[in-house]
Amino acid sequence: MQNVTADAVGRAPQDGNDAYGAVVADLVRLIERVQSSQRLIERAMAGETAFGGHESSANVVVLDDVSPRYMKAAAALQACDTNLGAALHALMDSGKGDAHARQARPCP
Repeated sequence: MQNVTADAVGRAPQDGNDAYGAVVADLVRLIERVQSSQRLIERAMAGETAFGGHESSANVVVLDDVSPRYMKAAAALQACDTNLGAALHALMDSGKGDAHARQARPCP
C-alpha cells in the first residue's frame, strides 16, 4: 500500500485542487472496495449457512469453524469503512475543493 501511495503522490499534479481531487477520488474508490468486500463476506457466510442447512441428516455433524474467521474479517472491514469515511468527511469539511466533495458519494 505504501508503494501505491508514494507512486500516486509522485504523479499527482502540482495544483492543490487537483491533488485534493485525487485524494478524494482515491478514498471513494477505497470505500467502495471495502464495501464490496463486506458484501462478499456476507454472501459467503450466507452460503455456508445454507450449505450447512441442507445437510441436516442425523449422521452429519457440522462444525462451524469458518464463521469466526468471517466475523473477524467483517469487523476489520467495518472498522476500515468507518475510518475511511471519517477521513473523507474530514477532507470535505475542510472546505477545500467543494466541487470534488459534492461529486463524491461513497456510501449507498
